[in-house]
Amino acid sequence: MTDRPDNEKVPGREGEEQGRSNRPPAKGSGAAYQGAIEAVFAILIAAFLGNLADDHFGTSPRYVLIGFAIGFASFVLRLVRLGRAQQGGTESDEGEGN
Repeated sequence: MTDRPDNEKVPGREGEEQGRSNRPPAKGSGAAYQGAIEAVFAILIAAFLGNLADDHFGTSPRYVLIGFAIGFASFVLRLVRLGRAQQGGTESDEGEGN
């Protein structure tokens, strides 16, 4: 395959041993996955509740659309809160109290 012996170090791979990296996992990746899952479920649950309301009241797409809107709004709100938490919230909190 290559002319390099197996025990020779490859440039840029000093910290790796048999395909494993010494780097810790990304700190924000878990929060990002949690935010994505919460967003999907918020939209689906709100749309489902809108569908139940449509069945109960006999309206066709009205409450499903309202449910989608409420679910999407909660999704956007969750993303804003997640972004502020990852930034540390220092920018918006500094001006308060004056």
